[in-house]
Parts: sequence; structure tokens; C-alpha cells
Amino acid sequence: MVKVRDGDLDRLGMLFERHKRPLYGFFYGLTREQELSEDLVQNTFFRILKYRHLFRGEGDFKAWMFHIARNVKHDHYRKNKVNLKDDLEKWQEKLGHDENRSTEMQQEEEQQMLSMAMDRLPVEKREILLLTKYQEKKYQEIGEILGCTEGAVKVKVFRALQELRVIFKQLERSH
Repeated sequence: MVKVRDGDLDRLGMLFERHKRPLYGFFYGLTREQELSEDLVQNTFFRILKYRHLFRGEGDFKAWMFHIARNVKHDHYRKNKVNLKDDLEKWQEKLGHDENRSTEMQQEEEQQMLSMAMDRLPVEKREILLLTKYQEKKYQEIGEILGCTEGAVKVKVFRALQELRVIFKQLERSH
């Protein structure tokens, strides 16, 4: 990224190839929309190019990139005044052999309930769980992304998991 900042713009393509998949997973986990997630990845890299002069090279590039990604997502929803929707239709069904089907159906139902529970979490809590559990970011890295301490990240993750458990249990009871 330092080379991109200093004018070697061809290197941005390499950064894009290296980081587009984790960014897409982050956005898809928040939006559940393929096209929108792809657009948000593109917008993130457009901003990285636009604001390359602000990259100091002291911290981790990924933390800086995810910080920009969060801003891109916030700006998109503010601009379009769109709320994240519950939408289970976008989850792919896993089909298997008949003898494993009841176990798979149970796992699928649990996965759908987990997805529903995640979708019902406030965006900030869903975001922190996506960064820790799905993007496998370290607490220190997330602190850089969110602009808070590692200790604050631990508290946020703990609270998000607590709320997720409560929502999941409510969903279990209603089924």
C-alpha cells in the first residue's frame, strides 16, 4: 500500500485480488445481497485509491481497509436510507443423502435460526461478530478498525454474543 500511496497505482490491482474475498464476505454477512456486496467492495477500493495519500504505513493495511469499508457501508445506508432486512430466502439449502437428511435438516434449521438471530442484532453488534468470528480478526486489529481499545472490543464481542444467544433462544422457543 505504501507503493500505491507513493504513485505505483498498478499495485492496487494486487491488493484488490488479495483482499476482495474477505471484504466481500464482510459485506455479504451484513447485507445478504450479492450484487450490493460486490458494489461495496468496488467502492471500498475506489476510496482506497482516492484517499491513498492518507495511508501512513504505520499500522496494518487490513485494519485501514476495513475502517474504510465500514465507512463505505455506513455511507451507502445513509445515502439510500435502506435498513438491513431479514431475508432467509438467500440462504442456500444443503441437500444430502437420505440417511443423513434428518441430521442435515436439523443443522440447516439451526443455521437458519442463527442467520435470523444475526439479522436481528443491531448492526454494530452484527458487525463486531462478523469481524471476530467470520473474518477471524484479532481483537487488537478490530480495535484499530473501530477506533477503540482491545479491552473495549472484548466487551463489545461479549455483549453481542450474549444478545445473540438471547435472540437465538427466543427463536428456538417460537419454532
